[in-house]
Amino acid sequence: MLGVALQSSLVRRAFLDFVDQLLDAIPTLISGIVFLVLAAILVKGILFGLKTALSRTMPGESPVYRQFVTTIVAVFLWFGVGLATLSIVGLDGIAASLGTSAGFLALGISYATGDMIADAVAGVYLLRDPDFEAGDTVRVGDMEGVVKSIELRKTRFDIGDDTVVRGNADIESRWTKVGSGEA
Repeated sequence: MLGVALQSSLVRRAFLDFVDQLLDAIPTLISGIVFLVLAAILVKGILFGLKTALSRTMPGESPVYRQFVTTIVAVFLWFGVGLATLSIVGLDGIAASLGTSAGFLALGISYATGDMIADAVAGVYLLRDPDFEAGDTVRVGDMEGVVKSIELRKTRFDIGDDTVVRGNADIESRWTKVGSGEA
């Protein structure tokens, strides 16, 4: 009988401690939720402003370029909001660990996808270059052909009846315009 009463007392005390800790955590959780809501509104506003600014400053540009820039900014903003929210609710150690882990992960991804990133950056330059457009005849190294399409990571050329695809990083630094497609 004494054992059952002792167990009941232990369970009761554990439950009361749990409720006390939960009540103590409510203000911190409310602060985190309020921050998250305000940050979400701010991030959405920043992204809307960025999309508007990009569409106004680059109306003739490829939507792929504008979406690429917006996505990169969104990833950084949301990651920062997530880390700040964890810090506000008292999980500083987890926020610091995630930030460090994300840095190492980004380093690994950038190393593994270095060629893709180089192609994408070169693609942005080629897409914005008024001297390199679809229909132009260009020479890249020993290849000469008509630019069929310019994409973020690769460019397609018509050479006779064949279509040749090259990575933009291979093209960007060594192309020469031979003729214009406006002829």
